[in-house]
Amino acid sequence: MISRVHIRSRDRVGGRGRGGPGGNSRGRGRTLPAAALLVALVAVLAGCGTPAGAPGGSAAQPERVWRSDGYGWVYALRGNRLAVYEVTAISCLRGEQLERTGGADPDGALEFGSDDTAEQTLRIRPDGGATVHVIGTAADVDLLPLPAVPELCARKPAGDPVTTFDVFWATFAENYNSLAGKQVDWAAVRDRYRPRVTASTDDQELFGILREMIEPFGDTHTGIEGSNDSDNDLEFAGLRQGTRELSARTTGRAVDNHLRALGAGEFQRFADDAIAFTELPGGRGYLRIDAFEEYDEDDDTFQASSAVLARALDAVFTPDRVRSMRSLVIDVRNNSGGDDALALQVAGRLTDRPYPAYTKAVRNHPTEPNGFGRAQLVTVTPADGPRYTGPVTLLTSDMTVSAGETFVLGMMARVPQPPRIGSTTQGVFADTLDRQLPNGWTVTLGNERYLGPDGRSYEGPGIPPTVRTPVFTPDELAANQDPALDAALQSAR
Repeated sequence: MISRVHIRSRDRVGGRGRGGPGGNSRGRGRTLPAAALLVALVAVLAGCGTPAGAPGGSAAQPERVWRSDGYGWVYALRGNRLAVYEVTAISCLRGEQLERTGGADPDGALEFGSDDTAEQTLRIRPDGGATVHVIGTAADVDLLPLPAVPELCARKPAGDPVTTFDVFWATFAENYNSLAGKQVDWAAVRDRYRPRVTASTDDQELFGILREMIEPFGDTHTGIEGSNDSDNDLEFAGLRQGTRELSARTTGRAVDNHLRALGAGEFQRFADDAIAFTELPGGRGYLRIDAFEEYDEDDDTFQASSAVLARALDAVFTPDRVRSMRSLVIDVRNNSGGDDALALQVAGRLTDRPYPAYTKAVRNHPTEPNGFGRAQLVTVTPADGPRYTGPVTLLTSDMTVSAGETFVLGMMARVPQPPRIGSTTQGVFADTLDRQLPNGWTVTLGNERYLGPDGRSYEGPGIPPTVRTPVFTPDELAANQDPALDAALQSAR
């Protein structure tokens, strides 16, 4: 992924915008009950006026306005500009404005982005609806027509602590994908923490309160990022209890030393060492992928990463190698995530037939934690060029995160099905939704549900291995030992 606007495919979704919070968000006034959020949000979106100074103003009426199904976005198209707003039942924040980056595609799709790089593709249907596709993601966002930009979006934001708290709470209440799965009473959380916030609450105190609210989720896709007047930035990212964060370079060196001891040949390295390949005796291949993003150090767009990946895959899956290689181990034990589309690009080199990877749906009901929109089927499509279709074994761990996990999910229906060796993955799958708070901080959360080809959601607990082994224990790393890799290579004989 990478869209720089409001969907971060895998690990970054969200607009960096400014706008105006609404509702009863000042001071310590009355609280909008959770049960009233849906009514309020419907009123915001259905009772749209034409705010002065917004793209819907009388000076320049937008050609089209839509609200997204889920995600909490309003899109306003005027000429060659596409403005995005982030909306909750009590707030509207102006997001980044995108520019047309080229002519219409033959199918009528319009591309928008910044710096002449496409980041989103808009397709307008004859019935007035539309879809937008954030480049690097695996599915579309449905857009429903509105008469105009909501009046709420014309109000200047108040960046006081109470307003910030209320928008933070509403953002999770309306969008977070795991309130039901984690059995969270989010209204009770509000009742507990809101009395601690006043107009005089400083940044450090407010940050601590917001962190306390979401840290128990143990969710790597939840986080807060901001700054204060001190020298210390305010930053928090969740982590599932009992899991780790290790340097991919540290683990990579230990694994490479172990591979050399097993007779590995020369290593091919790509994408600033994020991808590595070597061959072992007996016609066995080993492919390590430590991320699915930012492969080009000079260009962090999805397009640049996809081009780097294509060249790497061409170098690995040569015609001679795909004919002679008897088995392949793919190591994503320390994969930090990235773009679903890059993970699918790899999977497309490992099959001669299309097959279902997974389905994904967005949470689209503001007050019903189990309310999700239409399920969109994502398919692995065979790539052009040489493809390897023999036995594959996957290495996974608790440090297999996000797009690393959707890659594993997308390999489940491959034939022959790869065994998974190691430990359970981290358990976060959604494209992360980034939303700006009224005080300028950014909050991150997952708002989508992925279902594997077996119909199961692994959000939270993660994908278990089929063969469980220790992974990257301190003693193993120190001694260049790797029982998980040994088991994978043994199974690949």
